[in-house]
Amino acid sequence: MIQPLQFFLIFLKASLLSFGGLGNLPFLHEDLIALGWANESNFLTAIAVGQISPGPNGLWGISLGYLIYGWPGAGLALLALLLPPLLVLILIAAYQRIDKHPGVQNFSSGLMLGVIGLLLGTAWMLAQSAVTDAWALVITVGATALALTKRVPAILILALAALAGVLIYG
Repeated sequence: MIQPLQFFLIFLKASLLSFGGLGNLPFLHEDLIALGWANESNFLTAIAVGQISPGPNGLWGISLGYLIYGWPGAGLALLALLLPPLLVLILIAAYQRIDKHPGVQNFSSGLMLGVIGLLLGTAWMLAQSAVTDAWALVITVGATALALTKRVPAILILALAALAGVLIYG
């Protein structure tokens, strides 16, 4: 027997932990199959309907809700899939009211410094395993220098680094 609140919460969790499209598929698949509320055919049909329907392809979940639980399932799935983006809009509106406050600006600056520290730490760990010789160091330093100019597109930097790697390492 399907519990409406649990059904809604499963779809809400999947929506909160993904960024649209088929990103919520693994979460829904795991939870709904484990509960015995859905089968593989439901997922295949819902994805097919989502792909051939006009509009955002993330709305395949509404079809899945309908296939599993009828119109109530479609309505609960729709509400669960729309709630996170609406919450983001509310949060943005609230943030715009307080973003000029010095405490909020200081917090944002500190958070930014923390993120930069994490990125640098991660880059350092990756560099230690990837930079194994002088040529790799030259490619890394060259790519970093190009990136810091902000005049060369990232895709071109990656292509040049790949070309250098092929020429040097064969």
